[in-house]
Amino acid sequence: MIKTTDVTAIGNAIVDVVTTADENFLTYHGIDKGAMTLINAKQLQSLLPKTHEAKTISGGSAANTIVAISMLGGSGAYIGKVKNDAAGNAFKRDLKDLGVSYTTTPNSSGPTTAQCLVFVTEDAQRSMATYLGACVSLEPSDIDAKMIEASKVIYLEGYLWDPPKAKEAIKKAIKLAHSTNCKVALSLSDAFCVNRYRAEFLDLVSNQVDILFANESEIISLYQVDDINGALDAIPDNGSIAAITLGEKGSIIKRSEERWIIPAQKAPKIVDTTGAGDLYAAGFLYAFINNYTMENCGKLGGLAASEIIQQYGARTETDFKSLLIDDQQRRLKDKSIICLLYTSDAADE
Repeated sequence: MIKTTDVTAIGNAIVDVVTTADENFLTYHGIDKGAMTLINAKQLQSLLPKTHEAKTISGGSAANTIVAISMLGGSGAYIGKVKNDAAGNAFKRDLKDLGVSYTTTPNSSGPTTAQCLVFVTEDAQRSMATYLGACVSLEPSDIDAKMIEASKVIYLEGYLWDPPKAKEAIKKAIKLAHSTNCKVALSLSDAFCVNRYRAEFLDLVSNQVDILFANESEIISLYQVDDINGALDAIPDNGSIAAITLGEKGSIIKRSEERWIIPAQKAPKIVDTTGAGDLYAAGFLYAFINNYTMENCGKLGGLAASEIIQQYGARTETDFKSLLIDDQQRRLKDKSIICLLYTSDAADE
């Protein structure tokens, strides 16, 4: 089958509500700083009135990634569950307006569309209070086989490993991908997910995932080691790719015995780290699909992440196509210099 879609993302379909807060607020409401805290419907209704001057957008980790890929010029599709309510309809409309194919049938009854309250503190850390609502009802029948078959890569959230039916849906998607020459990319998502499903994630990373995305704390937690070097050593040398983000230190990419250290892209001002990992994955995957070198996959990922942390929320206000043109011009300049010395930009592939 002809591959007509660059990436199909599968994730928790969530409406993000981004606002500011101080650490006392987080402590009082039992929200873990810098992490994701699950809340129920009653807690959601209690917290919503406290989200002053909030920015509301369709979100969820995988949705953030696929939207950014589309904005870079890639073709994207999304699978995730909402309810047929105002928030769910807005989520669907938003993705379609941004060029992402989204055809998952919404629920007609049951819990409302999921919402994530993102509280940003003065140090730009984001702390999330998440009501999962309808998004946890994703099930195997929601996985569109033709959509997977038409994709070059499927991108999965680790968050989806929690609900049993969603886990089965992910297993179905992975099986379909493997049978149709489609790469499987996984984000570990959160240390919360890693701690709950370490054994299963280890099996996924070792045997079923082609591209792994994680931050430093997640990968250290996965392998239960003391530092990033121990984690890198523990990642299997099986030809798969691991892209590990290190915050202000940049990122490290590993493929078998090869490693690439990618310096961080400097951001003039850090406002909010929401979506930094999601946008890194978007830049990386767009570059990967377009046959960039591993180093330049990491650089474009870092460039996308550096743009998003300069604003509130995980939906960029930057013209990403212009950003990409600037990056391509830089790479061409670098390539011409390298060519004068020894080799071309693509030689390390």
